[in-house]
Amino acid sequence: MKDLVAKINEVCATFEKEAKLNVENGNKAAGTRARKASLELEKLLKEYRKASIEAAK
Repeated sequence: MKDLVAKINEVCATFEKEAKLNVENGNKAAGTRARKASLELEKLLKEYRKASIEAAK
């Protein structure tokens, strides 16, 4: 579970960096990378939810 949280934090940082480049500088490629990171983040958060529910049992 610690590895999963670390991966979530890593992807979140990537998303934040790329989204900032897209919004502040108008960098279209950064926008694409931010969207990709958001999809990966969604998958990881769903995985975390499943692991968390299992751990609570």
